[in-house]
Amino acid sequence: MDMIYAFWNNKGGTGKTSLAFQSMARYAEMHPGKRVLAIDLCPQANLSELMLGGLNHRGSEKLLERQGLSVRCSIGGYFQRRLPSPYTPPIFNARDFVTHPVTYNSSIPSNIHLVCGDPLLELQANAVNTLANQNIPGTNTWIAVLDWLNDFLEQIEDEYDTVFLDCNPSFSLYTQIALATADRIILPVMADDSSRRAILNAFSLIYGLRLPSEIYASYMFATKLRDAGRKLPQVHLIAKNRLTQYMGSASAYSAVLKAIETDIDSLLVTSPDLFTFTDVNEGTVEIRDFQTTGVVAFAKGQPFSKVRSGKQTINGHRVAVKQDYLDLCKESLERIAEKL
Repeated sequence: MDMIYAFWNNKGGTGKTSLAFQSMARYAEMHPGKRVLAIDLCPQANLSELMLGGLNHRGSEKLLERQGLSVRCSIGGYFQRRLPSPYTPPIFNARDFVTHPVTYNSSIPSNIHLVCGDPLLELQANAVNTLANQNIPGTNTWIAVLDWLNDFLEQIEDEYDTVFLDCNPSFSLYTQIALATADRIILPVMADDSSRRAILNAFSLIYGLRLPSEIYASYMFATKLRDAGRKLPQVHLIAKNRLTQYMGSASAYSAVLKAIETDIDSLLVTSPDLFTFTDVNEGTVEIRDFQTTGVVAFAKGQPFSKVRSGKQTINGHRVAVKQDYLDLCKESLERIAEKL
């Protein structure tokens, strides 16, 4: 595997999953020779529903079908396999948990495979936390649990070139498992003050920056990973999401976005090793509001390349996709895919 990307923000409502879906699809289209694996680590499993057909094409029913197999074909199915053997990998076949979305949804590029999401993650969370915090002499139980996804990917590392992880907007242990596995983070943000606070909070959670007290330092994700000799993921791209369609970042949003850039500039000076870029302009991209185009794309489980302009029927309602809006959506995704 060449690279593992995680789409994550601990704040919900930033358009993370929709951005992840479109970015993965566009990347796969631009690199047909690349073998891409998407892993849905969000209990809501919205990415999986999109890839399996969306609202209009029974994506939710198809996901339930995958979860209902004798070997539950999802990330929850794999974690269920790990619960009795948390610290030493059991005998399992990673391919049992992988789905080929194009067999369910012809709009998805054929070079993408998927490990479906699963609400079972929430039920498993307490058990996983307990296992990770056991005191067993000679065993770093927290690291052993954080390695679950690494153990999975080791089996199939020669079968995929690029892995994308869609993470839950939380810092629960299954999200930490994802982030500990990732090489790079793509951080979607909105143009509001709560997103600015969320970015600073994200850097506290992952890297232990700007903690309110040194009391927390030894318990932090970054401290525990570094103490175990493990690498931290680097921030690769900050996607400024849902800007106004034609005018760019309107003045009300512009000040917030500028403040976010100032915060990142400051961190680039004090902690440059946390980023893959050295200039804030290299590490940010503006994404215009997908509006009706996004509604149509996600209802049909379609990358923007497959969406057609004109009137469409969505869940019994007639809506119109404007060609100029569609073109802007495609341009935005092109900029993201070029940075991957």
